[in-house]
Amino acid sequence: MIFLPLVAIALLPFTLAAPQPAGGVVHAPIVRRSHSNRVANLPKAVEALRKKYGYPVTNVKSTNSKRASTAAIPITDEENDSSYSGVVSIGTPPQNFNLVLDTGSSDLWVATTSCTSCGSDIPEFNPSKSSTYKATSSQLEINYGSGSAQGIVAQDSVTFGSFEMSQELLAVTNITSGLIDDGLSGIMGLGFASISALQTTPFWEALYNANDLAEPLFSFYLERYVNQANQISTAPGGVLTLGGTNSSLYNGSIEYLNLTGPSSYWLLTVSLVTVQDKTIAIDPLSGLAAIDTGTTLIGAPTPIAASIWAQVPGSTELTGDWQGLYAFPCDTNVTVYISFGGTNWAISPLDMNLGTLNDTMTGNADATSQMCAGGIFDIGIGGVPAWIVGDTFLKNVYSVFRASPAAVGFAQLASGLSSSTGSSDPNPVQVTGLTPLPTSTSASSSGSGNSTSGSTSSGSASPIKDIALSLTLLAFVAGCFTLSL
Repeated sequence: MIFLPLVAIALLPFTLAAPQPAGGVVHAPIVRRSHSNRVANLPKAVEALRKKYGYPVTNVKSTNSKRASTAAIPITDEENDSSYSGVVSIGTPPQNFNLVLDTGSSDLWVATTSCTSCGSDIPEFNPSKSSTYKATSSQLEINYGSGSAQGIVAQDSVTFGSFEMSQELLAVTNITSGLIDDGLSGIMGLGFASISALQTTPFWEALYNANDLAEPLFSFYLERYVNQANQISTAPGGVLTLGGTNSSLYNGSIEYLNLTGPSSYWLLTVSLVTVQDKTIAIDPLSGLAAIDTGTTLIGAPTPIAASIWAQVPGSTELTGDWQGLYAFPCDTNVTVYISFGGTNWAISPLDMNLGTLNDTMTGNADATSQMCAGGIFDIGIGGVPAWIVGDTFLKNVYSVFRASPAAVGFAQLASGLSSSTGSSDPNPVQVTGLTPLPTSTSASSSGSGNSTSGSTSSGSASPIKDIALSLTLLAFVAGCFTLSL
C-alpha cells in the first residue's frame, strides 16, 4: 500500500530557470516526515502491503476533473522515505490537508470532524464549514493493508496544485489506528477508476478525461532520506508534476513501457533482476508488478526473493514477526538492478539498507557482525500482481505515469538529485514553477519511445510544519499537473 506521509512547505525565494513543460503543467514539491521507529515498524509495513494486494498473511494483515495545463506540486517525505504526501484543498472556502499520494489505489478520502477514532494528531475536515459539501445517504468502508477507513460518500470541491474540480470522496468517520501517520489526514489515490472502491473516477483521471491536462500524464521525483541517522520530522520530499514532466529533473529520454493488461493498477512486467553482478531471469508468469508510490519497499515472490538474497553473502531470512524480511551484514553494499523489458535500472545500496537490527529482531544473539534489514522482501506466492515495486526503487528514477497510450516511463535522474547527502536544503531540487503550497488547516515528457509493462470496499493531512516553511515555491508556469509519491 502506501507508506509514510509528507509535510508541506511555504515561501522563500528560489530561482532556477529550468525548461518547463508547455501547455499548463503544475509542479508540486513533496515533503518528508521522519520517525525514529522506522525499522521497528517494518513487520507492520510488510503485513499491510500483503493485505493491500490480497496476499495471504503470515502473522499480519492486508488491503485495496479537468485536464488543464500542468502543475508542479511539492511532496513531503514521511518518516525517512516511508511514504510521500502532498497538500490537497477540500471545500469552499478551502481546508488544506496532507494526503498520501498513492498510485496503488484510486480513492480520495479525508478524516472529518465526525471521526470518532481519529487522534488529535490527525487534522480533520469540517464539512459544516464548506458551502459546496454534499453528503449522500451511502456509507462505505475501504480496506487497505494496514487497516480500513469508514465514512460517508460525499462530494465537494477539491484543489490539487492549480487544478480544481468537484470530486466524489469518502468523508471518514472511523479509521483503523495506524492506517495513516501523524499529521496526515487521508489518501489521494492515483490509480485507475476500475479499482476505485467508491466506483468513481480519480481526480487525476477526471482531469485527463476533461482534456484539462497539457499532457495525459503525471510524473514524480522522490527525495531520499532513508540513510540519514538523524530523524527529521518533515522534509522536502520531491516534486509531483501533474499534466507533464520537468526536464530539469532527468537526463536523456524517458523509456516508456506499455502497461501489462487493462488499466487498473499501474502494471509492468519484471524481466530481469541483477544482484551482486549475478543475473536472475524472471518468468513472465511471475513478473507482473504494480508500480506503487504508496509502498515503501519492494515485494517479490517467495522463490525470487530467496534467489535475490542468496546472492548476498551472510544474508538470512528473518522469522516470527519479521517473517518475509531479510537481513544482511551492514558492511555489505547490496547492488541491485531491475529491468521491465528495457533498461537495467540501478537501485542504490542506500535504499537496499533500511537500518540496523538488534539481536532480538534477527533471532541470533551470537551474530558476529551487525545486521541490517533489506529493501526487498518476500511477499508470498500466488497473488496478483506478483510484485509490488515501491519507493525503494522509485527514488532512483524519474517516473512517469501516462494515461494514453497507457504506460509507465522511467528516466535517469539529473545529476545531483537523490544524492543521499541528506541535505536539509529547503528546496534541494531547485525547481522553478512550483505551485505555491497552501497552509494546512485543521477544523477543531519529454522523451518518448514505447516499450512494454487497492483497496477493497464493504457496505487532515498534517498542518505545514515550521521546517517546511523554508521551502520556496516559485511562480506557476503556464501549465498544471503534478504527482509524486
